[in-house]
Amino acid sequence: MSKKGRVTGIGGVFFKSPNPKETKEWYSKNLGLITDEYGSSFKSRNMDAPDEINYLQWSPFKNDTDYFQPSEKEFMINYRVENLVELVEELKSNGVTICDEMETFDYGKFIHILDADGNKIELWEPVDKVFTDLEESK
Repeated sequence: MSKKGRVTGIGGVFFKSPNPKETKEWYSKNLGLITDEYGSSFKSRNMDAPDEINYLQWSPFKNDTDYFQPSEKEFMINYRVENLVELVEELKSNGVTICDEMETFDYGKFIHILDADGNKIELWEPVDKVFTDLEESK
């Protein structure tokens, strides 16, 4: 695949849990994760731009969530990507199932696709600066 649209890393790990609140508390108590209502965020440096902080979101979801549908799996991976608009066009031309319309927020663009095994994947073109600015304002 060309560089016009590619995965650059993992943006999030999402999984189903019978009790997300207790799961977050367990990870906080036993493994030291700093959690909030969404889960926990991990920071790293972009190897290609070391001054840039990147974020990975870890989030347990309720077992009855429909966010992972149409996949029947207990998990969903979020991939950080470059040039999501161009990537989606390439995926469409390759016959990849696109699950929804692209959404744009101040922290990036998102779309969901299905991989060859029917796993739902979230693609995210991030705007990490929003999270950095939020953290610095605390």
